[in-house]
Formats: sequence, C-alpha cells, structure tokens
Amino acid sequence: MDKVYSPQHIERRLYERWENSGWFEPRGGAAPDAPAGSGYCIVIPPPNVTGTLHMGHAFQDTIMDALTRYRRMRGQPTLWQPGTDHAGIATQMVVERQLAATGQRRTDLGREAFIERVWAWKEQSSGTIATQLRRLGASVAWSRDRFTMDEGLSQAVTEVFVRLYEEGLIYRGKRLVNWDPVLQTAVSDLEVQKEEEDGQLWHLRYPFADGSGHVVVATTRPETMLGDVAVAVNPSDERYAAKVGQMLRLPLTEREIPLIADPHASAEFGSGCVKITPAHDFDDYAVGQRHGLPLLNILTPSATLNDTVPERFRGLDRFEARRRVVAEFEAAGLLEKIEPHRLAVPRGDRTGVVLEPYLTDQWYVKVETLAEPAIRAVESGAIRFVPENWSKTYFEWMRNIQDWCISRQLWWGHRIPAWYDDHGKVYVGRSEAELRARHGLAADVALRRDDDVLDTWFSSALWPFSTLGWPENPPVLRQFYPTAVLVTGFDIIFFWVARMIMMGLKFMGDVPFREVYITGLIRDENGDKMSKSKGNVIDPLDIVDGIGLDALVAKRTTGLMQPQMAPSIEKATRKAYPEGIAAYGTDALRFTFASIATQGVDLRFDVARVAGYRNFCNKLWNGARFALLALESADGQPLDPQLLSGPVEYNIADRWIRSRLGATLRQVEQALAEYRFDFAATALYEFTWYEFCDWYLELTKPVLQNEQASASLQRGTRRTLVEVLEALLRALHPLMPFITEEIWQRVARLSGATAPSVMIAPWPDAASFPSDAAAEADLRWIQGFVLGIRQIRGEMDISPAKKLPVLLEGADPEDDRRVDAHHRLLERLAGLESIRILATTDTPPPAAIALLGATKLLVPMAGLIDPQAEVERLGKKLAKTRQEISRANAKLANDNFVRNAPAAVVEQERARIADFERSVLSLEQQLERVRRLLS
Repeated sequence: MDKVYSPQHIERRLYERWENSGWFEPRGGAAPDAPAGSGYCIVIPPPNVTGTLHMGHAFQDTIMDALTRYRRMRGQPTLWQPGTDHAGIATQMVVERQLAATGQRRTDLGREAFIERVWAWKEQSSGTIATQLRRLGASVAWSRDRFTMDEGLSQAVTEVFVRLYEEGLIYRGKRLVNWDPVLQTAVSDLEVQKEEEDGQLWHLRYPFADGSGHVVVATTRPETMLGDVAVAVNPSDERYAAKVGQMLRLPLTEREIPLIADPHASAEFGSGCVKITPAHDFDDYAVGQRHGLPLLNILTPSATLNDTVPERFRGLDRFEARRRVVAEFEAAGLLEKIEPHRLAVPRGDRTGVVLEPYLTDQWYVKVETLAEPAIRAVESGAIRFVPENWSKTYFEWMRNIQDWCISRQLWWGHRIPAWYDDHGKVYVGRSEAELRARHGLAADVALRRDDDVLDTWFSSALWPFSTLGWPENPPVLRQFYPTAVLVTGFDIIFFWVARMIMMGLKFMGDVPFREVYITGLIRDENGDKMSKSKGNVIDPLDIVDGIGLDALVAKRTTGLMQPQMAPSIEKATRKAYPEGIAAYGTDALRFTFASIATQGVDLRFDVARVAGYRNFCNKLWNGARFALLALESADGQPLDPQLLSGPVEYNIADRWIRSRLGATLRQVEQALAEYRFDFAATALYEFTWYEFCDWYLELTKPVLQNEQASASLQRGTRRTLVEVLEALLRALHPLMPFITEEIWQRVARLSGATAPSVMIAPWPDAASFPSDAAAEADLRWIQGFVLGIRQIRGEMDISPAKKLPVLLEGADPEDDRRVDAHHRLLERLAGLESIRILATTDTPPPAAIALLGATKLLVPMAGLIDPQAEVERLGKKLAKTRQEISRANAKLANDNFVRNAPAAVVEQERARIADFERSVLSLEQQLERVRRLLS
C-alpha cells in the first residue's frame, strides 16, 4: 500500500471496474419466476436534466447508495433505478435563452424545429448528472437509465391519461391557476416562491349606489378592483347587517356590485369589508363559487389589461395600471389612505416575475377518488413514513386535496393526447389514428391536437412503475414493484410522493413503495438555506476534487439573478474559504453526510467536518497499512495465507476485538433498519478509530513482535487481525465504497474471500464474532489502568520513556487476578518497571494517584515530581470537583428538576455526587501526602 491515502488515484479506476463488471445490475438479472416484490428496489428521484447535482442531491444519493450496497451485500436482488426528468419549464427556458442570445424566439423556429433543438441540447448536457453520480460512487443500474421523455415512459404517460379520461377522472375546465406572464403558462405551487417584501396597502372608498355613504376596502393590488364583482362583510358584523344586499358603485367603471355576507371577511381586520375579485384571487374564487358571482378576467396572458376594463386602461401593464388607478381614486377623493405593508409576494422560481392568479382553460385530474385509497394506504401501515410525524403532513394535504391542474402552456413535454374538430368537440386517444378508428372519423375530418403539454409531475407520478416497464408486465416489474423505500425531501410530499401513491394504487393495485424516508434540508454551517442568491451553494464535486479560491468566487458570483449581490458574496466567500476548498475525496464527503443524517431536522453542513472525516480515512488507511506490514513474513514478503491455518489460541485482546466487532455490526444493522445513518456512522467510526486502530493494533505488538510467543498464539492474533479488518472493511463499504475496496483487495487474499469485489462480498455476519463479556470487562479494566498511568504522566510531565513503578491500593481479588493475568501487557502498554498490590496494612508512600473504579493507581513521587507544582495541581482539581458537587446539589435542590426529570436521571445525579465525594476524599488524602513532602 502507498504510504499516503490518495483518493484521486483510486476513485475513478475503481468505479470503472465496478461498472464495467456489471456489478450494479440486479444479480443474475430479473428472475421470471421471482415472487412479486421480492427484490430490493429504490428509484432515484429524477433530477432535472437541465441542472447539476447540489448538496441535497449528493446527501440523498449517499443515503440511497448506502442502502443499496448494504442490501446487495445481504444477498438480496437489488436494483437502484436511475433516470432524469425532462423538467418542462426549466429546459424550455434554457433553450429559449440560447435562442434569445442569437436574436431569435421559439416562434421563429416553430414547434417541431424548437423541440428538435431541445432534444439536441438535452443530448449534449445530460451527461453532467451521470458524471456527478459516478464520482459520488452511486451504484445505479446504468443499463436501465431512463428519461421521462423516452419512448417507453411516454407510452406510459399517454396510457394513464387516456384511461383516466375514459373513467371520467380527467376533464377540461376553466379555473384559477398560478400564471407566469413571462412564460405564459400555468405553474405548480412548487414553482412559486413566496418571500416577504415591502409593499403598500391602499384603502379605497366604494360609495353606495343610493348615495347613503361608502365602505372602505383595503388591497395590495389596486388594479384588480377593475375586476371586482362584490364586496363581502362577515355575517356577524353588526355594522353592516342592514346594508347587506345593497348595491355599491364601483369607482372608475360604470358598474354596480352587491354587498354580500360571507365568513371569508373578518370583522376584526380593518374596516371589515373585503373586495371580491373571483377571476384574480384564489380565496375570492371560492367566495364567488359560493355566491354564484360572475368571473371577470381583466388580464391578458402577458399581464396587460384586456378589453373588459374601461378603454383608458386597456393595454396597460398591470403595474402601470395600478399607478393610474390609484391616481384616479385620489383625484376623485376616494383614496382613504396608503399604509406601508409587508406581504408575501408570489414569484416564479424560473423567471422571478410576480405571478398572477389567472382564469384560463386547463386540464384537471379529479383526485378525490384517487386520494381515498392513498390515505388508507398510510393509515393501514402499507406505507410507513420515517420519521412518522410526516404522515400528519401527508394526511393534512390529502384530506384537503383539490383537483390537480395537469396542463402547461409549453412546447417541451408530453403533449396532451387530445384532438379537436372544427366544432370544438374533444377526442382523447393513444394516437390520432386510434381515435379516428374508434369514433369513425373520416380522413377529411380536420382534427387539431391540443397545444398544451402535461405538468412534469404527471410523468413523475408514474416513475416507480413506468421505469420498470409498465404498461407491459416484464419480469423486472413483477420482481421489483413495489419498491422498498423512497428517499426524498419534505417539500415534495404532496407534489410527488402523494401522487405516486395515488397512481401506483390506481394502475398497479399496490403501493409504489413500502417506506418513505424524509430527509432534512442541507443548510450551510450557519444554518442558512443554501441558495445561489445567498452565495453559499457548494458543488459536492468541489469538495471531492477541491477548488481554488478564485474559481470558487467565480462560480458563486456568475449568473446571479441579482448581480448587485456579487461583491458581498465574493467578500463572504473569501472570508469563509481563504485558501479555497481542499480535495477531500468522495468517501470523506459520504461519511460526513451519514454522520449528520439525524431524523426530523435540517442538517448543518460544515466543510470542516469533511476535513475531520478525511482524517478518518487516513486513520483507516494507516491502520490497514500497519496491519498488512505486521502480517509480513520476517523477510518482508507478504504473509502466506496458509500460515493462518492450523490450531489457534486467542488472547484477551483477540477475544475482546472480536466481541466488540460483533456488537458494532449489530448496532449498524439496527441503525440501518431504522434509517439512523448517524448512529451507524458513529458506531463504525468509534470502533475503527478507538477500538481497532488505537487499541487493538497496539495490543497485537506484544504477540507479533515476541519471538517467544507460541505459534498458536501468534496465529490467533494474525487470524484475528485479518478477519476483523476484512469484516470491518465490508461493514464500512456502504458508506465509504472506494477506500474500503482498495484496502479489501489486499486483505481479501489473506482472509480467503472469494468474491472479486467487496461490493458483492457478503455482509459480515455478527454471529461470527460472538459476544465475550468477560473479555470486554477485562479489556475495559486494562484500558482504564493504562489511561490512568498516561494521565499521571501527562499531568506530571513524566517522559513516556521513563519506566514507572505502580502500586495498587484498595485492590479487590478481581484486580489481583487481572494484574496477575495481564501484567506483561500492562507493563508494555503503560511503560512500567513493576506493578505491586499494597496490602491493607501497608502505608502508601507519597504518590500521584489515578482512580481505577474504587482502586487507586499510585505512582510514587520521590524523584519524579515537583511537590509544589503537584500541590497546585491537586488544589485546582479539588476545587473543580467541589464545584461539581455544588452544581449537582443545586440541581437536586430544585423541586422542578426532581419532580419533572425522569427518575433515572435524578438517580444518576445522586450517583454523580457520591462519585465526586469519593474523589474529594481521595484528592484531600493525596494533597496531604504531597504537602508532607514539602514539610
């Protein structure tokens, strides 16, 4: 092995070998006779083909890959299904910007030519995500890579649309949608960004038609008053009880509108009067439906005012119309007041423009009947949310579900399979030829296909079964559906998770996945959300490969929607990363993700933690290198595996490390079953760093470097060293695939492993490393003994090379046995010249003390220490221990603590006081002995 671990020299090489060997594919392929759902399958949440993987993707991909590698090693047929989403709006915008740079628009090309242009761009750019996934070690089945617009998935989309339409579950209707006036399309709620901004609240007077006064309404969008059809007051508002039903004169127009009673209005807010504009406000739309009010649309698709408004306002941009409306109200004496106001403004996440609630014809899915079985699936436990509290969010959304708008006014996407004749009659079918044959339409009957495409979430809702070959029924679909778990974020529980559940139950008759693991949001080290506008986004590959400061600044300040933010972003970046970001490798990044994967909370990501886990990689590498060197023969040649066979004798250290490995494996298995990747990472880290590298490797030296040790004893240690290291590498592999493969290839030959790669080697069996309570108890005692002596050396500044005599005071028979059994090991590890147990009648000499349970470890001080310095040290320690006693007593004196804390916690606090009091007594005695040296 190289002296230094260098991930850049191994990662690409190993990944190419894995992929070329076909080890990412289901072992043996899909079995035609396999029981339904017998395979372990995860479908990757398809990233947008336009983009690159961000830290959230990298985190979730690490989780999915760890689960996949783990299940693969457990011998289960395993499929991690990859793919990308066509991302309708995002992709179309990218290509439209390219055209705009050459002075063209998509309408200049026409629909077919524009779509060809998008496909060409997709082929050029789609490799970016695949490259990133490979660099992150993702063991996806690349041969099955899918794209939501490929032929098979497009067929599935059409089939679902037609079947739902034929059952009356898809219809076309006129309703309010989120409308982007730049893209001129409806957008989903997920594509709406609402952030509070400074605005104004205009208070307008609406006179009664009979001249009996006026009401005052408040609005943040004065221009929409031109579409008002009523003013509402709360039915319980006595101020207006006698006025309900009277007509108001709508200023600036020739219209009159009624004063109505509706609970939407709040008597406590402002004047209690609310203007109702059903065609331009979602809440008002509901009011309008309850009262049968007309829908008066005053906007064009580009958000200018249309011909339904007075002529002087027609053609005005909505914000210019706002200015003129306010001016005319003021001139007419109908502007009550203007107040500053903070409000949540809906903006398109792609264009940044203010969106409008807009009345337009769209296609909808009736979801109520689809939602009922989807609710029951979670209620019954057929699907389990992890953490469970997210099921409450799911139920809240599903029990208040509205029909789903599935049409978009775009060119890129799955075109809606609907055609219209000259009379406007609609025909839906799998193709024009099919519907002509079904409806007996002659060739001379002109049909026009619907221009709209389907919402991207429509095709995504079919992802778990469309990617496996539906509407056909291939073996891979039967074996791997339902999938095992969906790993995703909380923000798309409704937009994606719920819709997959509805569609899976509808078309497959079963849930699409058994569990839904909801991850937290990856935030920066300060707890802020990562975003381009904040300049705190980190490309995961910049952590893997490293990036210089100037390049990092350029990456963060290029392409900002608000270029004025660039100087502050540059300043913050240079402060946070004065030397750029070092190359830490994939394994360090992946282990960092696992270590912070706590449930139910957002996750703070700090590059400094990656540096810490890069040190962990070094620790593992160096530990393995030491082990392999220790296993060489006397002439420096690699050990012959045959030398590990034969009778063995396991010493206390061998028994201990085997027992600890078995316990660690059981911890990891339980943690992975519960999606506690942080617990799994902690267990593996602590075993690797502290138990294997820090202790066991040191404990092997007295055997392997002792020519007098028996062959069976040396063989036992060598075999343990090989078997524990090899099993540890397998256990670490799901989280750290590259470094474990590189080391395992060297260790496997000695262990007798037959698999060509650690990734398809079996998961280590905890039963092969049975629990040994006696060995663990003895080793804990040995560790406490050695650490106690090291503590005395450190505190008294005694050289590690200085051999020390040690006395044990207050030893019990078990201490006596352990000293007798392990004295050579203790002398070597602690650097001792002798160990002696004091009789109860012996008077201990002045000595430095460390406690080993109730036993005292004494290092006689004569000639070893400066008595005055030792008095000061003990005095400080005594004062600190008394402070701890005072603090603990104060806790127990607090009735609230004693009454509310768990009984075990209260009892633990009392036990701590007893321990501290014993320590005070011991320290006082020691202090008195040292003072006697000064007298």
